[in-house]
Amino acid sequence: MNLLILPLTITRTLISERVKIASSTYYGFHFDVNRVAKQRLRESKLQLVDYLILSLAGACLGSIRRPNEETFGALGYTYSIIAVSLLCKVAALRTFSLDKLQYWRERASGISSLAHFLAKDTVDHFNTVVKPAVYLSMFYFFSNDRSSFAEIYTVLLSLVYCVTGIAYTLAIYLDAGSSQLFAVLLPVVLTLIPTQAGNSKFLIFVSNFCYPKWTLEAFVISNANRFSGVWLITRCGALQKFGYNVHDWDLCIFILIMIGVGTRISAFFGMLIIHKR
Repeated sequence: MNLLILPLTITRTLISERVKIASSTYYGFHFDVNRVAKQRLRESKLQLVDYLILSLAGACLGSIRRPNEETFGALGYTYSIIAVSLLCKVAALRTFSLDKLQYWRERASGISSLAHFLAKDTVDHFNTVVKPAVYLSMFYFFSNDRSSFAEIYTVLLSLVYCVTGIAYTLAIYLDAGSSQLFAVLLPVVLTLIPTQAGNSKFLIFVSNFCYPKWTLEAFVISNANRFSGVWLITRCGALQKFGYNVHDWDLCIFILIMIGVGTRISAFFGMLIIHKR
């Protein structure tokens, strides 16, 4: 009888120790980072498919883009914003939508929700850094853009960070089907609002809350800064038409990052609230 009780006692002790370790935010963070990183390695084929699609999108959009000195290639940048937002947002849905049941079970066992969230977000930073480079490596080669590679990469990096946070929020608050639908719909709608606002004061006001507006402005400003000499008059006229300020590039990047931070905070609190339900 004692031989049967001993394994159960050892198992309970090990489970208790694991819960104590995982309950600590610090140790739980390291534990979850290792686990999520191994999970991403097992999904390496899926990651490669994402990179392949991004590179093909960059090659296609870069090939059809035609530089325009009057608009600084705003139309081509608009297509890039939609493509990168859509592809990265749909891919980021997998971070929290696939293991909700597993999280609820572990949350009931006492793991730290903050450590769980930060671990997943930290591992996803790899894609946040790599995906803009994958897309831009093809887009920049085919488009012959005036802007520097570093400037466009910084804008895309901020964009991917922003839309990843939005994807977290969609994945946590909505079910899988609805989150995918919104992930596809939002980039198109939010891009059309600032580009088709015209003289409507309401749409202009709403566009200030749309991340594509700030992304497009950062793209156009980075391109406009490359014009000098006799092109300064053209640059000033085009920027005035768009309503952009050549000195607002840093502001655009800051706003995109803040949207990413804000949506991550919203996603984290949503994860706690939904669990309590």
